[in-house]
Amino acid sequence: MPKQIATVGGGCFWCTEAIFREIKGVTKVVSGYAGGNVPGKPTYREVCSGLTGHAEVIQITFDSDLISYKEILTIFMTTHDPTTLNRQGADVGTQYRSVIFYHSESQKETATELLQELQVYFDNPIVTEISVAPLFFEAEEYHQNYYEQNKEQSYCSFVITPKLQKLRKLFADKLK
Repeated sequence: MPKQIATVGGGCFWCTEAIFREIKGVTKVVSGYAGGNVPGKPTYREVCSGLTGHAEVIQITFDSDLISYKEILTIFMTTHDPTTLNRQGADVGTQYRSVIFYHSESQKETATELLQELQVYFDNPIVTEISVAPLFFEAEEYHQNYYEQNKEQSYCSFVITPKLQKLRKLFADKLK
């Protein structure tokens, strides 16, 4: 069963989506929302209010013959700050929390073990939430592949581009 799904949130989904679109073995990346407690499909505006309980997340479809779930999570954990509660840079609120939504007990075990392994590399405690995957709601179309379509926008230039540079330096062997 080489095709698997990983669902993670590490701040603004534009950042995490741009990162995983560059990884070998990743066949699809979709920005969306998950983990909330309100009925119905949320909108970007509602999620940004911080009142829905949803996090901005991405759903990654990947070929486990080419990249493992642990490698996906390692890239995720080292391309955002997993030690800041409900915050990534200037983005503040529960919608920007660091979260891993697992789709199986095996994914849960892998995530738990990896966070313990990685803790020694961080000065502050890792606060990444590990929870069972809830319903995933695809974000509006204009959020999909946002970085590629908006590289000149200041947020993309100042926030996403440096993350991609870090990715390319740390994980050159994992790039498409």
